Amino acid sequence: MQNLEILPLTQSDIKNAAAIWLESSIKAHSFIPAGYWQSKAEEIKNIWLPASESWVLRSGKQIFGFYSLVGNRLAALFLLPSEQGKGFGKKLLEHAKMQRPKLTLSVYKENESAYQFYLSQGFKVTGKQPDEHTGHLEYIMRSDGFLDCQTGSQD
Repeated sequence: MQNLEILPLTQSDIKNAAAIWLESSIKAHSFIPAGYWQSKAEEIKNIWLPASESWVLRSGKQIFGFYSLVGNRLAALFLLPSEQGKGFGKKLLEHAKMQRPKLTLSVYKENESAYQFYLSQGFKVTGKQPDEHTGHLEYIMRSDGFLDCQTGSQD
C-alpha cells in the first residue's frame, strides 16, 4: 500500500466510514446480534460521524479505517477486518494521541482483542460499567498522556 495518509474525514468519506464501522462492529462484537449494529448504521452515518472529529486512513480514494474523537474521548477506532493486524490501528491511535494527549475510551469486556490492543498502547482500566444500550459490560480506559515524541515511533 503506497501513499498511506491520515486525513480529516470529509463529507464524501462518511458512507465508506460508516460501512467500515458496520462490518467491523459485526465482526468484533459477535456477542451482540448483528441486527443491533445494522439498526444503528443510519445513526452513525447521519449523526455520529458528522458530529465528531474524525480522521481516515487512506491510500488514494480507498479508506482502510478511521477514528473519531468527541472531546477527549476516543469514540471510535475501526479498520476494515482485512486490514487488522497490520499496524494500522496503532498508527491511527498514535495520530489520535497527537490530537488529544489524554484520551478516554470504553471497550466491551468480551472484545478481548481490542481490550488487549488498548492495554498494549498504554491505556489503563479506570472502571467498568454495563453499556447503556446493550447491557454488556465495558471497561472504561484512559491513556497515560504519554506519546513518545522523541522517537516519533509509529511502528
